[in-house]
Amino acid sequence: MLVANARMYSVTPAVAQAWRELLTWVLARAELPWTMLDYPAPRPLGELWQREDLGCALMCGLAHAVSYPRAVPIVAPVVDEPRYRGEPIYFTDIMVRTDASYASLEDTFGARVGYTVRDSHSGYVALREHLLPYRLARGVPLYGEVVGPLVSPRAVAEALMAGRIDVGPLDSYAHDLMRANEPQLASRLRTIATTRFAPIPPFVATAPLLPDAVQNLQAAFAQASAAPDLQPLRDTLRLAKFVVPELEDYETFHARSAASDRYPDAW
Repeated sequence: MLVANARMYSVTPAVAQAWRELLTWVLARAELPWTMLDYPAPRPLGELWQREDLGCALMCGLAHAVSYPRAVPIVAPVVDEPRYRGEPIYFTDIMVRTDASYASLEDTFGARVGYTVRDSHSGYVALREHLLPYRLARGVPLYGEVVGPLVSPRAVAEALMAGRIDVGPLDSYAHDLMRANEPQLASRLRTIATTRFAPIPPFVATAPLLPDAVQNLQAAFAQASAAPDLQPLRDTLRLAKFVVPELEDYETFHARSAASDRYPDAW
């Protein structure tokens, strides 16, 4: 029996429930008798992705390209916000507290920076890639303290609000889900910089799937993109549609990870 999971973007209880309902609908339409896997934070996503029974689960594009290249891509979400341009992309929003005095990213240098995990694109690699030109230009470490692993975007937000870090990365889709579903939490944070875009994490299968199963899933996700009865779920999830990802787009993560590895020291 295979399983489905959307833990990666289950950033609030309401969002987690919406994903469960949407994936249950998709599996029924695809006529796949799989089960929903409950895998709540702070359990590490890396352990989830190592499972060999994932029929349909969100996976970081970096992990897919570098660590799990045999995972079968199924669909990628397109976020219903203008900055995503109707494409399956995302960013890393570099955040500070709303009441912080920082006016620019450079103002945060010397403070405390947080990260999620080292094999995360949005929570580590994209941030380091964005900071690398500053680090090379200055010739000295940018931050006085590095705090992590914080594991999840929500934990980064909580560390910011608790004053344990001064600046940290948020996956832009996770951030937009927080803004839509927990505005009181999101209002306590402020974006001070945003990285360049990358291919958004796709739904993949780590289990071997027959071509018919992949096609049925893709057709069901396409139907979920337009089904009138799913509009409330799409609103909660800030979803415009699902598209079949271009596998070659994810090859960019090899070069971006290598650039992060060229960092002269920790930060």
